[in-house]
Amino acid sequence: MSTLIDNVMSRARRLGVPISVQLDLTYRCNEQCVHCYLDHGAASEMTAGKVKELLGELAEAGALFLTLSGGEPLLRGDLFEILEHARKLTFCVRLKTNATLIAAAEADRIASLGINEVHVSLYCSQPALHDRITQVPGSWERSLNAIRLLRSRGQNVILVHIVTSLNAGDHQAVQALAHELGTGFRIDATIIPKLDGDRSTAALNVPHAELVEIVTNPAYAGSADEFCVPDSAALDEPLCAAGHNHCYIAPDGGVFPCVQLPLLCGRIGQQRFLDIWRESPRMKEIRAMRRGDLPVCSQCSHAASCWRCPGLALLAGDLRGPSVLDCERSYARTGVAPTGWLRTD
Repeated sequence: MSTLIDNVMSRARRLGVPISVQLDLTYRCNEQCVHCYLDHGAASEMTAGKVKELLGELAEAGALFLTLSGGEPLLRGDLFEILEHARKLTFCVRLKTNATLIAAAEADRIASLGINEVHVSLYCSQPALHDRITQVPGSWERSLNAIRLLRSRGQNVILVHIVTSLNAGDHQAVQALAHELGTGFRIDATIIPKLDGDRSTAALNVPHAELVEIVTNPAYAGSADEFCVPDSAALDEPLCAAGHNHCYIAPDGGVFPCVQLPLLCGRIGQQRFLDIWRESPRMKEIRAMRRGDLPVCSQCSHAASCWRCPGLALLAGDLRGPSVLDCERSYARTGVAPTGWLRTD
């Protein structure tokens, strides 16, 4: 199945079809996670009617995979109205949530709608530290109860574990907990700066020694043998999926190439989605960029295997420059220092 999906995604990229879209329904959240990159009071929200109109436009444009997130999407009283409409349009839906607002009734409705995946954030195998990170007492217990409710109804759940300097050393225990709960498991070892430019959260990035352990684990990122000297074909590759077969839409209707690439390309309500997708100068700029266009990264021995994120590079100050966080990950994975990167370990 993964090969089929990979082929579909690759074909969508070649044809310029926005097959994958993340839509944040709100920036409001009932948790205040210390590493979060969002301003929880920063955006207005489209009404359910506007969201449903947008979903129709996305379907018309060829979108198939729809991620609904936030903030905490369950803070919207119209979430299930939106989910039902998305499923009527046959979107393959992924719901991202902290799950603290999911009780039996919500679990019943989610399971009945045929949601493909529910991603639930869990920061620790122990309640106290998880609650310290979310800054909400009792959040660990509520999230765990919700996961059990969803799994008892046969719902596919993915436990998402973000590793920080606060919960370093616990990822194996969280993975074991995911196995016990019968969920999938994904780990994320990069804490990104806030989208408003505040870089204070960068101090929460995982220590180098644990980063090495994580990124050299084939279950996380494949084999380090993928490291290779770039060739001309690799340098002619797009930077990532952003703007090619994927985009992000904010709660107020702002359209961006990706949630981590804060370049506003247009706004729903002022333009139709397909017009923004096809005609936005910024979207076209992102599509035109290739690895070989990057002055530093194109000369780096990691160019063909680096996970370089253009959004992280932009948040570091230069869309076409190195992403320091990705340089760190490449070094941790291979032990070879990237070109132009000043090691801090």
